[in-house]
Amino acid sequence: MRELDYRPNVIARSLRRKKTQNIGMVIPDISYPFLAEVARGVEDIGFELGYNVILCDSNGDLEKEASCIELFQGKRVDGIVFVAAGESANHIQSLIEQGMPVILVDRDLTEIEADTVIADDVESGYQATEYLIQSGHRRIGCITGPRKLRISNKRVDGYKQALERYGLPLCDELLVHGDFRCRGGYEAMKELLALDKPPTAVFACNDLMAMGAICAASKRRLRIPRDVAIIGCDDIALAAFTNPSLTTIAQPKHEMGAMAAKMLVERIEDRNRPPTKQTLPTELVIRDSC
Repeated sequence: MRELDYRPNVIARSLRRKKTQNIGMVIPDISYPFLAEVARGVEDIGFELGYNVILCDSNGDLEKEASCIELFQGKRVDGIVFVAAGESANHIQSLIEQGMPVILVDRDLTEIEADTVIADDVESGYQATEYLIQSGHRRIGCITGPRKLRISNKRVDGYKQALERYGLPLCDELLVHGDFRCRGGYEAMKELLALDKPPTAVFACNDLMAMGAICAASKRRLRIPRDVAIIGCDDIALAAFTNPSLTTIAQPKHEMGAMAAKMLVERIEDRNRPPTKQTLPTELVIRDSC
């Protein structure tokens, strides 16, 4: 084989074995650092277990997500990892009914029975808000993500639970929607700072929005954290290199992807076992922005 530089015919082998050793992964935004780290976990463990990972970016659009599914079906992948584009589960449910092994990661679709790996997003919001309260803040703003995403709403639930636990009022004017991107955090922070009584601290529901918030505060010549404290969520690699460095809630990004890959391979090998749900803990990372 070495002398003739022989390469096996992968297509012929997959037809014989009825397995391609390929798995698909659909994510809503390949440029988002958090999702890139989750995808790395899937790829690392997939490779270790003998599977190639084909990545498809849905751009957060359900129609494009459906196109990704068609692409994967055409390539006869053995299973699919989903970071779902939205809350609609019909097309994913249809896949499961057709016998395709599926696993959900980062976003939980309660309408379907599927293997799921998520972080504790309610606890993330609670940890962030509790830390600000314990640091002496009483007027705490929250920059949340898109209204349609359950992950965003769960982090806000944690924020609300912490306020209630410590006897602080929930002020509607302090809850502002962003888009999980830097620009959204920037615009939301401007809105909070324009209030007659702006917050002394802000919980941004992801790190990119927290970075946008830091930029908006700096433009107003506010000192962070002396004039306003800012905490994020996710602990992407860039969080340690903002100015000031970002206090945040670390999500187990690589671990989530790695566990998703392991569970998908287990599902491929045993399609009759009951679906399982894994919820991984989060951790407060204290830096300089609070």
